[in-house]
Amino acid sequence: MTPEAGRPQPQVTQETEFFWTSGRDGRLRFQSCTACRALIHPPQPVCRNCRSHATAIRTVSGRATLIGFTVNHRFPFPGLPTPYVVAQVAIEEDPRVRLTTNVVDCPPEDLCLGMRMEAVFAQAGEAWLPLFRPCADDENPLATLPSDDPAPERIRAYSRAPLPTRKFEDHAVISGAGASRIGRRLMVPPLELTVEACEKAVADAGLSLDDIDGLSAYPGAGAYGGFAEGGVTALESALGIRPVWHNGAGETMGPGGSVIAAMLAVAGGLARHVLCFRTVWEATHAELVRQGRISLPRPAGADGWLKPYGATSPAITLAMNAQRHMHRYGSTRETLGWIALNQRAGAALHPDAVYREPLTMDDYLTARTVSTPFGLYDCDVPCDASVAVVVSAVETVPDLPKPPVRVEAVGTRILERLEWDQSTLTHEPQVLGQSAHLWTRTDLRPADVDVALLYDGFTFNCLSWIEALGFCGIGEARDFLDGGKNIARDGVLPLNPHGGQLSHGRTHGMGLLHEAVVQLRHEAGARQVTGARTAVVSSGGLTPSGVLLLRTDG
Repeated sequence: MTPEAGRPQPQVTQETEFFWTSGRDGRLRFQSCTACRALIHPPQPVCRNCRSHATAIRTVSGRATLIGFTVNHRFPFPGLPTPYVVAQVAIEEDPRVRLTTNVVDCPPEDLCLGMRMEAVFAQAGEAWLPLFRPCADDENPLATLPSDDPAPERIRAYSRAPLPTRKFEDHAVISGAGASRIGRRLMVPPLELTVEACEKAVADAGLSLDDIDGLSAYPGAGAYGGFAEGGVTALESALGIRPVWHNGAGETMGPGGSVIAAMLAVAGGLARHVLCFRTVWEATHAELVRQGRISLPRPAGADGWLKPYGATSPAITLAMNAQRHMHRYGSTRETLGWIALNQRAGAALHPDAVYREPLTMDDYLTARTVSTPFGLYDCDVPCDASVAVVVSAVETVPDLPKPPVRVEAVGTRILERLEWDQSTLTHEPQVLGQSAHLWTRTDLRPADVDVALLYDGFTFNCLSWIEALGFCGIGEARDFLDGGKNIARDGVLPLNPHGGQLSHGRTHGMGLLHEAVVQLRHEAGARQVTGARTAVVSSGGLTPSGVLLLRTDG
């Protein structure tokens, strides 16, 4: 195919040059293990299947199966005028290997899962992008969709019980919680929001800033754009805290990873009171990008396998998982709609929520399309806000002014591929393993949970967590929701009673933890879940995530 004007090209490195230049002769090539014949993608120095180091470059047929696609309407992309199709295909020689790509030479309405596809190439700078079109000469146009390994239904068989020693969870409590103002395009420095939330959390714990001897941030300092404020370094410089322990990282157990790390620190005696914080200023950051005052970097690393095809947002990637869940289990757009409506009903009772106006199913179904099957109300609300909590050693409980929130168990285990397009097909990746791990660390069970604060960057995130945590069986969320009755504030599983990220605002997981603390203290006012004593809080998904089971003694 001719070069595509304006389409961003991937970063070509020594390790990936063979792949991105394959299209010069029209052949698709992968790294391959010479021991077990598995294809290795993205390229690695070792085979993840047999762990052999013997690898070579292998030419394949270019045939594949269409395992997911979404029609992007929302996110414009150079060289790809909307609407355009982002797809995932499973390679014929090894269906465990998938490529994110674009479908060409076929109207979106003619696509269906299982279609046999063939590679064609489009040049973008020094790279040749493998695109795919339906096979023209195949007598059997449909193939069987590949299965996940491990299968969602069997994920708990891979979780190990903890060693029969003391649980670190028993030696830490959440003693304070605070949140800054929240809003769209506040146009204030993100560190200002961080300080506001942290001062409130410390005061809520009955402490002074001089009592804080640990700091823990997610994702920490780095080029995170509107998703961070500068990390531990920025806050320490602003407030003059002198920690004996500190932590800031993106490669941890989701936004709640800073809290889990803090618990380990106080349980190990490294600190008494750790201040954990999470700040987003995504709405302001986006506005500054539009004004040309901030520029975006060239896609590299994992993004380099996705963004050249216009997969610029998690909405596009996760939409394909939602599509496959609908295909396999019969969930519908209305299934997701009940989650959106539930969150809006909760936000109506929260004075700080970004969106509080009533939302109907008709509003949900007729809203503008973002990336099929997602519409506007399937997506969370970018905002500016900061949330902080204080994690304290259990020995300090007698000195605390408020009843502590105890952590019964955490779930952190990774069982699924971390690369978004190589991972679980039918659910949000990085929820199944962590959920299964949680229940190995406690005698409590899903039926003991009084309120659920489940990550809802998209409605489908929530659905995935509901099934993964065992509140219903895998594939049973449509029936479990029962028209939204079971997730209402007075239902069997009150879900995100503050409005979640879909309506309260995208506080990136820590807002869910803040609401859990408020609910367990019975301080939620009109949105309070009656008698709440246990809460489950999930943070993240797609990236490594974590989940916490909280309780109070009262």
